[in-house]
Amino acid sequence: MEELQTRRFGLKNVTGFMFQYAIYFVFIVLVLIIAIKEPSFLSIKNFLNILNMSATRIIIAMGIGGILITGGVDLSAGRQVGLAAVFSASLLQSADYTRRMYPNLPVLPFIIPILCAMAACGIFGFLNGAFIAKLKVPAFIATLGSQVAVYGVTSLYFDRPPYGAQPIAGFDDRFRILGTNSIRYVEGHGLVFGAGDGLAGAVHKFPINYIIIIAAVVTVLVYVLYNKTTFGKNIYAIGGNAEAARVSGVNVGRTLLLMYTLAAVLYGLGGTLEAARTGGATNNYGNGYELDAIAACVVGGVSNLGGIGTVPGIVIGVLIFSVINYGLTFINMSPYWQQIVKGAIIVIAVALDIRKYLTKR
Repeated sequence: MEELQTRRFGLKNVTGFMFQYAIYFVFIVLVLIIAIKEPSFLSIKNFLNILNMSATRIIIAMGIGGILITGGVDLSAGRQVGLAAVFSASLLQSADYTRRMYPNLPVLPFIIPILCAMAACGIFGFLNGAFIAKLKVPAFIATLGSQVAVYGVTSLYFDRPPYGAQPIAGFDDRFRILGTNSIRYVEGHGLVFGAGDGLAGAVHKFPINYIIIIAAVVTVLVYVLYNKTTFGKNIYAIGGNAEAARVSGVNVGRTLLLMYTLAAVLYGLGGTLEAARTGGATNNYGNGYELDAIAACVVGGVSNLGGIGTVPGIVIGVLIFSVINYGLTFINMSPYWQQIVKGAIIVIAVALDIRKYLTKR
């Protein structure tokens, strides 16, 4: 009898472990399939490419993740990314670029356009938080309306004379360098910042793009904010039970207002870096980014029911989706099949998340 109970206990533990980490097993299987088809996929170069692609997504997901932890959602994130990309890019075009949006604008200190873009997004985030926290508008509806409004604002700004709705390009070298250059190890010269001009014949190793470093710094700061401050404890408390948090003395309205504003500022930084990375910007930048970020957060263990989630989990979720995107493209899988695979992973992740929650209850 005792032996039978021990076996049942062991089986229950194994089953629980499988459910807890099932999405990671699925991910490992996908990577193995890709690696078997194209062994060159598992290389340091590809890993660095994936990190570079993931950097801005990680920053955006940090904001989305915090909102999901409170039990909310933000459907306007992608459009705010587009707003930041267009706004910062328009202020950081090279002075000698012939199709400059502001021909007579003096060269601005590098940080000002970036801060302006982050502030512009912060305003919309504040409005989202105000509608949700003060007027009690459901987060889905408030941010859906904001999504449409932000896209309208971005399109109006983008379609300005004299050139109308033309892609914004011709960036200032400082902006271009931010998005494309890196820190690298060059044999015989040590660490080199930038493109390594004059070192073309030397061996360059392990280039880490500046935007990866920025994403890492942001991740550390957000980790401290969410885990080591009263504000962080409050967002988890609100996600777990908003009414209980309120009774315990948490200012729920103010915390939500701050969370949506902070998330929008992160979208602004992510959008600015995305424009620098890709070398251009249009009003359609960021379209669908909020869905990718939400999916990455859920895959990374952030509960769609609120109150549960970690910063390392968010990073892992983003990396998983980046590996899947990059890997499936690497083996020339049809974009349509890629959408099916990603959709299946999202559904599986949410189903497992709900099952874990129900099991705990």
